[in-house]
Formats: sequence, C-alpha cells, structure tokens
Amino acid sequence: MSIHPLIQSLKGTLIVSVQAYPGEPLRTPEAMALMARACELGGAAAIRCQGLADISAIKGRVEVPVIGLWKDGHDGVYITPTLRHARACVAAGADIVAIDATDRPRPDGKSVADTLAPLKEEGVLTMADCMTIDDIRRAVDLGFDIVSTTLSHGTAAIDCTMADGPDLPLLRQAAKEFPGFPVVCEGRVHTPDEARAAMDAGAWAVVVGTAITHPTSITSWFAAALDA
Repeated sequence: MSIHPLIQSLKGTLIVSVQAYPGEPLRTPEAMALMARACELGGAAAIRCQGLADISAIKGRVEVPVIGLWKDGHDGVYITPTLRHARACVAAGADIVAIDATDRPRPDGKSVADTLAPLKEEGVLTMADCMTIDDIRRAVDLGFDIVSTTLSHGTAAIDCTMADGPDLPLLRQAAKEFPGFPVVCEGRVHTPDEARAAMDAGAWAVVVGTAITHPTSITSWFAAALDA
C-alpha cells in the first residue's frame, strides 16, 4: 500500500475544520482565513474548509495543507457532489478534495466511482466522507487516499450537542479492517480527551471543527450549562 507523502505527514495530527454557516458574522473568506491562520499557529497540521472563496483565501494565508470541499445544497449528497465541484476545489487551491463517498444519488446522476476516476487520473488527492462501514469499504476499494467518519453522525455539526461524542465504534471497525490505511475521525469531537480517545481507537488523524472554530456553538454550550 502506497501512501502519498502529504497524507503520511498528517499521521497522528490534528486537522481543524474552519467553516461558518450562512447568515453568521464570520461568514466571510477573510474571517475564515484569519481563523485558519490562528489554528495553524495553535498546532493544526491541516485545515479543512468549504467554498471556493474560503479555500482560496485560506490557501493564501496558511502553510499547512488545505482540504477543500464545496457544499452545494442541504440534503442528500451536497459535499462536493460532482466532478465539476471537485475540479473547482482543486482550481481554488485545495491540496486534498473531500467528497461525499456514500452510494446515494448525485445531482449529475453519476456514481462516486464515476466521480473519482477522472480525479485519480489527474493526480488529485481525495478524502472520502463516509457514513457507514460499507461506505468506507467502497472508498478504500475505489482508491480514495483517505477515508473519514464525517457523515456517520447523520446530522449537521451545528445541531450536535456537547454530550454527543465521536463515532468510535465505526472508527475502531475501520481501523481494524484496514490496518495502516489513513482512517480519519471526524464529527462530534468536542474535547481534547475525545480527540485522544479517537487517536487511541486507531485514527490516522483527528478533525475538530465546531469545538474550535464555531464560537456560536461554544457559547451556547456554556450558556446552557449555566441555565441548567
């Protein structure tokens, strides 16, 4: 099994997801670029971000790799749903492109295999955002460079609570089935202890987003604790 040097460099590290939701004060490329740079200074080994403007702005501000994606829509397959979206992320500066790797219908009617094949031919590094162990198996078989538990929680990060934790059972199963393969833990990692637990469960790297880069959610957790 050959692992690209850039992917190898992420082993054992923290990846920070830098995203803001529509209508929020920080929903500007410049704000996201500043946030990304702050995370880099704090020790992030890579930045995951969404949207062409954010990818471009962040790529120009940080030295660590950028994992780019393009969210188009809100339901079904909306994380980099087509080849066109993926190529646009590359053009914007993404070092790795994250793609929904489930077998759900895509807007252009193509399969995930159809979407991935041209990208592999073009030398694009890809990250498979997965929901189930079957998604992970398919992604590994198709030739994705990284697989991630991104979609296993089945809800948007903004809807998760502090009590929700990462999907360690899925992570352990994937790490056991594919030893040595880059299996990333993403989703509902809210504390340093949870990040450490994910690494101990076999994660190649751990992605943390909301708990670091979404002040609205963080503030709501503190406010809820005091209200209780």
